Amino acid sequence: MDLGLNNRVYVVTGATRGLGNATARALVEDGARVVLTGRDEKTAAAAELGPNAIGVGADNADPATPARLVATARERFGGFDGILVSVGGPPFAFAADTTDELWQASFESVFLGAVRLARAAAAELGEGGVIGFVLSASVYEPIPGLTISNGLRPGLAGFAKSLADELGPRGIRVVGVLPGRIDTERVRELDGLTADPEASRHASESGIPLRRYGAPEEFGRAAAFLLSPAASYITGVMLPIDGGARHGF
Repeated sequence: MDLGLNNRVYVVTGATRGLGNATARALVEDGARVVLTGRDEKTAAAAELGPNAIGVGADNADPATPARLVATARERFGGFDGILVSVGGPPFAFAADTTDELWQASFESVFLGAVRLARAAAAELGEGGVIGFVLSASVYEPIPGLTISNGLRPGLAGFAKSLADELGPRGIRVVGVLPGRIDTERVRELDGLTADPEASRHASESGIPLRRYGAPEEFGRAAAFLLSPAASYITGVMLPIDGGARHGF
């Protein structure tokens, strides 16, 4: 199946590792050109993907970041067809351990930074463009130890759905991807918060119909499809990529 990604240009934030990187890799492998971002100026992740990828150091919390990334896409690759907003998760914390400062910093990066990126993308995209958000299974169910994420991710999902309604008449799609237990460094750290990480992982796997954690590349392929022209009639959805943990609801 041809996803129609050849020569399309995307920005993928938080793409130096984890789910953002897996998505950027899937996009490039199918012919897209990608601007990858991370918090530092290292471009090793982009270099691994070849000439159709460029790395840019960028902080999602910086108000100047969105315009700079769109400009980079246009200057380097001659176009801009979509963005996937992926940000590192807020720190692990239970409600009693959070502070105003921690909430504020996380809000700036995870929530407001994502909103700014989406607004800038919406202003630049034409018909056929797409805005994607990497959210979390916490949109539906809170995850113990991730109180801040549990508070912010559902709000972003609501923003994404509103944006889908507003941009639909212009032919611009908005989608969310909700990773469950994907075998990334962050999920392994989450398991590590327990007294017995191995038992914690086994317990989590037993609640997944496929009885295993997902691989990052499985997430990346699903996200790349949603960003592609092959998904041209899909918008406003929050798609769980979780091995069936939500049983399709």
